Amino acid sequence: MVKEELWAVVMAGGSGTRFWPASRRARPKQFLPIAGDLSMIGATVQRLEGLIGADRILVVTSGDLAPLVSECLPMLCSENVLVEPVGRNTAPCVALAALEIERRAPDSVHVVLPADHVIAPPASFQASLVAAAEEARRARHLCTLGIRPTFPATGYGYIEAGDELACHGEFSAHHVERFVEKPDHARAEEFLTTGRYLWNAGIFVWETRTVIEAIRDHAPEILEPLEVAGSSTGLEEVYPQLPALPIDTAVMEQATNRSVLPISYAWSDVGAWNSLEDVAPRDDQGNSYAGGTQVVSLDSSDNLIYADAGELVALIGVKDLIVVRSGDALLVCPKDRAQDVKDIVERLKKEGPEFL
Repeated sequence: MVKEELWAVVMAGGSGTRFWPASRRARPKQFLPIAGDLSMIGATVQRLEGLIGADRILVVTSGDLAPLVSECLPMLCSENVLVEPVGRNTAPCVALAALEIERRAPDSVHVVLPADHVIAPPASFQASLVAAAEEARRARHLCTLGIRPTFPATGYGYIEAGDELACHGEFSAHHVERFVEKPDHARAEEFLTTGRYLWNAGIFVWETRTVIEAIRDHAPEILEPLEVAGSSTGLEEVYPQLPALPIDTAVMEQATNRSVLPISYAWSDVGAWNSLEDVAPRDDQGNSYAGGTQVVSLDSSDNLIYADAGELVALIGVKDLIVVRSGDALLVCPKDRAQDVKDIVERLKKEGPEFL
């Protein structure tokens, strides 16, 4: 695989509601230093350094968020920021970017990845992308990365891996038997026991022409209007009418030319506040902290604290809490209620939209 053939598409249009109150409409999760000193999108692009140059990285986002992309990624030229008139899930996003890459580099292979994952170490991640690109070239496969599960997670979709198809260095490509939606706990335990199931990371690698053909075959109602509209003209009229489908449903679940590469390096989609514990530093009492905050604790353990740089959070006699201080809002909840933050956001849409 020649590096110069490899492009990347970073999907950065999400709202990150489960990370309220740090994540707001004006600056969602992917533009915050949730899991380190860099914004999450900045860390995502930094993870590609040495493999994919900034001239071959496209970011797909909304018009409101485009200035934040430029702020976090000043090395990116404006032509590499593709603006969706309205969010329509990932299938239209993937199709829009693929058509733009085809216009510039029709013989390319490209990676599609979310802007808000945490992955380490970068060298292993890059090696898996190169292996996936080789598999995409070898068999014109739509390749995805599957994370070897470490516990029976119910918050992820799964991929059932079948027979090995090819070996690319330390990585093997397997036939995809099927994609499975988020299971209940008993089924997730069964998946873990079999050893055949992988977490769906939502990271894809494919030839540009191959994915365009696949979208044409399985979701022409998405591709054809975009081809007529072009990448920059006519989108305002066409885009809101496109089906709001994830690329998994629109293409991957229907295609037959698909492979999965199992990987074992550290990965997290950091989907809610409690998942930050896996990537944030801890003190000697088990308290995790992020965002640049300073924490002072007394008889307090196993809490997760987030606040902006320069702010102090003091804890006395508490355990297993999430404490988030950001701007004009404060969140306090038990760690096992982290997923319910989205319900608070729904209430605020009616009762306090100024806090969103």
